[in-house]
Amino acid sequence: MDKLTVVVGDYPHAQPLLDGDITMDGYAVDPVEVKPVIGAYRRMIRDLEFDVCELAPVSYLMARQEGIPLTAVPVFLNRRFHHGDVQCAANSGIRVPRDLEGRRIGVRAYSVSTGVWVRGVLRDEYGVDIDTITWVVDDDDHIEGRVPANVERVTDGRSLGELLRAGEIDAALTGNAGTGRAGAPKAGWTAAAEPEAGGDEGPYPLFPEAGTLAVDHYLRKGVYPLHSLISLRTELVERDPELPGKLYAAFAESKRRHLTARPEWAAVPRLARQARDIGGDPVPYGIAANEPSLTAMVRFAKEQGLLDADFPADLTALFAPGDYPDA
Repeated sequence: MDKLTVVVGDYPHAQPLLDGDITMDGYAVDPVEVKPVIGAYRRMIRDLEFDVCELAPVSYLMARQEGIPLTAVPVFLNRRFHHGDVQCAANSGIRVPRDLEGRRIGVRAYSVSTGVWVRGVLRDEYGVDIDTITWVVDDDDHIEGRVPANVERVTDGRSLGELLRAGEIDAALTGNAGTGRAGAPKAGWTAAAEPEAGGDEGPYPLFPEAGTLAVDHYLRKGVYPLHSLISLRTELVERDPELPGKLYAAFAESKRRHLTARPEWAAVPRLARQARDIGGDPVPYGIAANEPSLTAMVRFAKEQGLLDADFPADLTALFAPGDYPDA
């Protein structure tokens, strides 16, 4: 029996697989813990360090474009809406999305998935000319060399949160994509305190009714932003073409068993809320079930210069050949 080193984040719906409760014919799962899991993304892309690894989907697409020998199965362990991810500096005067034009906005790295989704929504929904914005970053992209000229690197060691509080950037993304951490992904990086929102001195959200706007956008467009997929080394698929299908089925069964034990996503309040918002499974797997989101992600990445214009539009070509019924 072959061992597969597997790295994924802390998702209860993946835990039955990691715990060995689910078997794959011919394979045993050897879980590897990397915290934060984003640190594993870079190690997988740059060094092919693991057999199977969760990846940011935009970084995966960029890796494919660069010829890095990775492929994937359409397991999307994490999803989030993004209207609530933009916070504005206290004295910025920003009131509507078009006020962001010509401003300086903080984001961990230009190619982070949250940044791609936020820029896509600002451009599509609100007509924001994102090319007029200076994107201020304090970390490297997993794949370098694709950032446009309007990206500026922080060079004095200060975090995006510090810059936002000082009013030296006009807005920033929140969480791991911005002010909720400092520096490259390493142990303890999420300990950075978010700037306290509210009041006259603290940052404020660009969209006060972010939840309502996000659900409205989903209901109109069917786009539910992807935040992870499962990648594996292409060499393994060449050796065993049945492995992708086995891996997909194992992750699907893992989710099913978790929900049997803890229905209604009780273990993950955010996903439970999102399930209510969309009226269904908050982490659907499969290509067909995710077609609008995959199509939008590829389009946004092209428009933002992260993928070439001739990057394949065939969604099935993004994944290893296999049987992937919606799950």
